[in-house]
Amino acid sequence: MADTKAGWYDDGSGTTRWWDGKQWTDQTQPPPPAGIGGVIDRIQAEAVAGARPRPAAAGMSYVVLQVILREKLWGTGSGNLTELEKAINAQAALGYRLHTITTASSGSKGLGGGDRIQATMVFEKLV
Repeated sequence: MADTKAGWYDDGSGTTRWWDGKQWTDQTQPPPPAGIGGVIDRIQAEAVAGARPRPAAAGMSYVVLQVILREKLWGTGSGNLTELEKAINAQAALGYRLHTITTASSGSKGLGGGDRIQATMVFEKLV
């Protein structure tokens, strides 16, 4: 595995473990789910895992990422576009292009909380 790119792989014990490009890490994930319901559950779980750039699951060509953005109640700029740009560029560096983006918003949570915006992005592996 010395020349293998970072990614999720079976570590030989049946566990899917993160290979950082040099060695196995402590990060593991459950085996791929069976059936369409399992695939949908896995996509949802991966999406809410945040905007960490990552390759698609074995045999898949899409990755779903969610970024939670917060609008400032006062002050200048929220940095939202910067956060989205970082997530898109990090995934592009892994060989993916942005396929679809959707957003949803919710109201403020407390004093000075501002609005929360959730961006869900689907990336497609470039061949």
